[in-house]
Amino acid sequence: MVFKLSVGLLALATAVSAANYKRVACPDGVHTASNEACCVFFELADFLQTNNFNSTCGEDAHEALRLTFHDAIAFSFMGGPSMGTGADGSIMLFEDIELMNPANNGVDDAIDALKPLLMQFNVTAGDLIQFAGAVGVSNCPGAPRLEFLAGRPNATFPAVTGLVPLPEENVNDIFARMEDAGFSPTELVSLLASHTVARSDTLINDRQAVPFDSTPFTFDTQVFLEVLLKGNETLPPASGEADAQVPNALAAQGEMRLQSDFAIAQSPQTACFWQSMVNNQAAVTQGFHDAMAKLAVVGQDTSKLIDCSEAVPMAVPAVSKPATFPAGTGPELLMLACNSPFPALATDPGVPTTIPECPDGDTNLNDCPS
Repeated sequence: MVFKLSVGLLALATAVSAANYKRVACPDGVHTASNEACCVFFELADFLQTNNFNSTCGEDAHEALRLTFHDAIAFSFMGGPSMGTGADGSIMLFEDIELMNPANNGVDDAIDALKPLLMQFNVTAGDLIQFAGAVGVSNCPGAPRLEFLAGRPNATFPAVTGLVPLPEENVNDIFARMEDAGFSPTELVSLLASHTVARSDTLINDRQAVPFDSTPFTFDTQVFLEVLLKGNETLPPASGEADAQVPNALAAQGEMRLQSDFAIAQSPQTACFWQSMVNNQAAVTQGFHDAMAKLAVVGQDTSKLIDCSEAVPMAVPAVSKPATFPAGTGPELLMLACNSPFPALATDPGVPTTIPECPDGDTNLNDCPS
């Protein structure tokens, strides 16, 4: 008798569960959703993949991901809500003000590409920014499928200048700024996994799309390795912009380093955690997933948001390749600040690759004479 009762209760629970998860047919006649509010994001994902990202881990995807950070980090526990309300779309809605902040140099391209979609889709600016970043990075092999919660209200005022850290700032000041926004030093390291698919158009004069590691179209652990290679030199920055740090061994390959990445990799607070990410794809992927889930809702009341993660495309599987020293480098160049054992890694064969140049030496190929 007890057994029959248990089976009956289980059947009832299953029926109730099924009823609770009944899907809604979306107006486009193509998708179904767990919540009607998520339907627009299925349509938005399709549009972004076709028209913005071309379902690839390209420059537009990189820029959309960067924009998620620059919008969300504008929040301060100590200063209060008047400083900025985090992931609220203020950088898009008040771009004339927030783009005056030197720390936001270069994010205007992502805003220009995404802002017109506010007129086409019934979404807020904060939701658009975080969703576009999640969709964009899903195209990068090895990246996690990010969470997405919908329902952020639009910002009503711009964030103040100074909340987005600059790469030339003192590393302890960067840690303090991130802590004020709710992130530990190790969570910052996890967020910096984004630099494995990042490039810069602004930090070096006459150079566009300069990558931060040797595999800029793959979400892997190379950036954690390559930042540890010694031989850093400071390049003259573009006028009014932040200094970039470029290891001599990799500069010929057209790569660059942020001063802040190198400092964080060497800091006693984060050196061992940084080093533990080298050749540890699972840790990098999970850490980035968790840190981005936190970043995407900075300043928001999550109890008022709706989980629409199902609208984020499935991530592209990781490339099954261990971390390797780029050609022309090797373990003799490692600059380690942590005594933990370092993995034995192979070196890529061949000679160092170089970024292509115009006949006149300009590395901005868009300006090559015809």
